[in-house]
Amino acid sequence: MKGRTTMTSVITTDQKEPQVREGLARVVTGAIAFSSRGDADVIRITEEVRENVRQSGLRDGIVTIFAPGATGAITTIEYEPGVVQDLQDVLEAIVPTDRAWQHNINNGDGNGHSHVRAGLLGPSLTVPVVGGRLTLGTWQDIVFCDFDARPRARSIVTQVMGV
Repeated sequence: MKGRTTMTSVITTDQKEPQVREGLARVVTGAIAFSSRGDADVIRITEEVRENVRQSGLRDGIVTIFAPGATGAITTIEYEPGVVQDLQDVLEAIVPTDRAWQHNINNGDGNGHSHVRAGLLGPSLTVPVVGGRLTLGTWQDIVFCDFDARPRARSIVTQVMGV
């Protein structure tokens, strides 16, 4: 079958022997759309990613979560108010909003800090999928961080690949 790839995945969980899943690899692309407040808004998207994995019908593989644009990032944290505030405080300390950013001097749009913060955290995350489930830890959530200086409509791309 021209253009098709056969994928084998080896699955290990909690001291069990590796299991092998074989079949034709599939790629299912989805999206998550929402509005954000900007200014280091941290938005939990774990359930939406889980739903995209469920809708893909794939049991074993990976899901990549990607934030198009230059002022947003994807990461994992324990999503509770204290950790969210700590993350925002640390980013303000190391990438302060009110610094004289060259980007602001060149473009006058006031979001130089946004680009640097997004660059530090990165635009994507990949999570293994085993048995149709994300392999996140107990307190681990997937979040989108909007560092832009204004509210925005956002769309995140998910891509589930596997068998």
